[in-house]
Amino acid sequence: MAETAEEISQRPEIRKELQRATGEKRAETVKAGGRDKFWFIIQALIFLGCVAVYFLVGSKVIPLPQANARVVVRILRGTALIVILLAIARVVSVYALGRIEDSSTRFTLQRVMHLVVALVIVVIAVSIIFVNWYGALAALGIGSVIIGLAVQTPMKSFIAWIYILVRQPFRVGDRIQIGEATGDVIDVGYLDTTLWEFGGKYLSGDHPSGRLIKFPNEKVLDEIIYNYSWPLFPYVWNEIKFYVAFNADLEFIASTMQKVVEQELGEEMLKRVETYRDLLARTPVDELEVRERPRVIFRVSENTWLEAIVR
Repeated sequence: MAETAEEISQRPEIRKELQRATGEKRAETVKAGGRDKFWFIIQALIFLGCVAVYFLVGSKVIPLPQANARVVVRILRGTALIVILLAIARVVSVYALGRIEDSSTRFTLQRVMHLVVALVIVVIAVSIIFVNWYGALAALGIGSVIIGLAVQTPMKSFIAWIYILVRQPFRVGDRIQIGEATGDVIDVGYLDTTLWEFGGKYLSGDHPSGRLIKFPNEKVLDEIIYNYSWPLFPYVWNEIKFYVAFNADLEFIASTMQKVVEQELGEEMLKRVETYRDLLARTPVDELEVRERPRVIFRVSENTWLEAIVR
């Protein structure tokens, strides 16, 4: 028995696409767990402790030699900054990344965030170790610019990978076209995406060519992407043309083409199209005409023929 529109709408990928298409927000609220609350309290206590000691040292309530006082002040500032950074990272992890339903995407983005936090902590540590930390940061900045120019394309592809995870213009298993490449997505890596090619140079039909296509992820930021696998309507309309004479029996041709195509599609698929049409009615594209049965039309050709088109 074919699934109803309500049953299909309960699938995670369908529910997610409906939320994206309609702008509907997730009903459930994200709350911090007991472990997160514990670390929030610890970080708050450490920060307050750093602030208290900082003012005690600065007001000379705690007498220290001037050289030692400067070192202690730098350590306190760095520790406070690190605590603030870790608290912000935990807030983002709980209340922003926690809203992402896909667990693999959420885990990957958390790893990226941890990497960024670690790099910032290294910069803060450098500022504590070196007395002239402005010069150290300037040198680090110049080095970063040089390295950035050398790895500009990989960095752009890495950023595009994060974009793919968050915005999901395509996922593994989707059939897409980007530029001149068409195929099924079989892997989305940090720097590149791999397609199992369909059609291509040696085939005219919609069949796998046996070739793999790899392209840098940065292309998704510059190229138009055609996705043939939208979960809310996983079908692509096509049309078949025949040329007939003006004096042909058009009624017979139309009925025959209609019958053949309906037999080829089958009643099951026709019902599924009708079901997905009900899903589309919940989105902003609800006024589009989506027929569950094929349609035959005739069009005058430039070469004194009639085009019999079934779509």
